Formats: sequence, C-alpha cells, structure tokens
Amino acid sequence: MKTDKDLLVKGLKYIAYTIALMFSAPVVIYQAFKNEEHAWYWPVLIVGLILGVSAIAMGFYGIKVILDSLFGKKEKSSNR
Repeated sequence: MKTDKDLLVKGLKYIAYTIALMFSAPVVIYQAFKNEEHAWYWPVLIVGLILGVSAIAMGFYGIKVILDSLFGKKEKSSNR
C-alpha cells in the first residue's frame, strides 16, 4: 500500500488552516469580551465562536484526510 501524496498535501493544508484558526478564534473572542459595552460585541463574539467551531471541525477533517492518504479509504461493504 502506497501513500497518496496529493491527498497527504491536501490534509496538511487543512491542518495549516486549522492552526491559523486555532490562533485567530481565541483572539477574536478575547477582543469581544474586552469590549462588552461596545455595539459590535455580539457580532464579534459570534464570529469568534464560528471560527472556533470551524477550527475544531477542520482539524478533524484534516486528520481524516491524512489518515485516508496513509491507509487508503475504507470500502463500504454491502452484505445485504
């Protein structure tokens, strides 16, 4: 079994985006909590939370893509 290098590079790109989101989401959330009296508090907080959730989701997806490149995709068997 060989490693699919194109899929591995794609997975590493997703992990790079995840790392960027992992740093930007807490900064945005911190800025929202620092300015609670400001009119833009809720929109900034919502954007920060969306960035945080997307960092988690993209991290899982990036790991899945990397594992698929290393071990191959699982074939669904139909035993019916």
